[in-house]
Amino acid sequence: MAEFTFHTVAMSRGMIARWALHEAGADYDTQMYTWDTRPESFKAINPMNKMPTLVHHHGGHDHVVTEAAAICHYLAETHPDAGLLPDAHEKASYFRWFFFAAGPLEQAVVAKSMGWDVPEERSGMAGFGSFDLTIDTLEGWLAERQFVCGERFTMADVYVGSQVDWGLQFGTIPERSAFAAYRERINARPAKQEANAIDMAAMAETSDD
Repeated sequence: MAEFTFHTVAMSRGMIARWALHEAGADYDTQMYTWDTRPESFKAINPMNKMPTLVHHHGGHDHVVTEAAAICHYLAETHPDAGLLPDAHEKASYFRWFFFAAGPLEQAVVAKSMGWDVPEERSGMAGFGSFDLTIDTLEGWLAERQFVCGERFTMADVYVGSQVDWGLQFGTIPERSAFAAYRERINARPAKQEANAIDMAAMAETSDD
């Protein structure tokens, strides 16, 4: 048995977790589903029936990790030799932007995509304030750095990079030069290319059925 079992749907946030698995060099098996073929028994692992879900077979126990951002950092922690954890001086940026992407950025993008307008006088109640403020804040940071923590790629870039990559691909994040340059850098990662190829092949196979 591999050290990890990865439960996923090809066209899902599971693409983030698979990229993280490849960056970490993790030993994993995949349980691939479609949205229509998730077995009822899967809810025993993740009661929310969400993808991705990672099961770590360790020390005679099965440890379940859900939420793509948590999976990413967990893999960085369990594979320290992969060099994806932040150095001491990088921790503030690492955790700040990891949680920014998982919180304010995703909330802002989803709210805009759904047509949910936050009245200006109630923006303080929304974790992202406003879409424009959220996007401008991320742009300002990436415009001055190669990666989230500066010049070095870390696991935070898997999560932040996925949000930027998808945002530009689907038009939910505006085209800006800082985002385009960052996207080019993260898409050049061999681990991302390998992971994406697996999911793209699974999507093609599903569409042929």
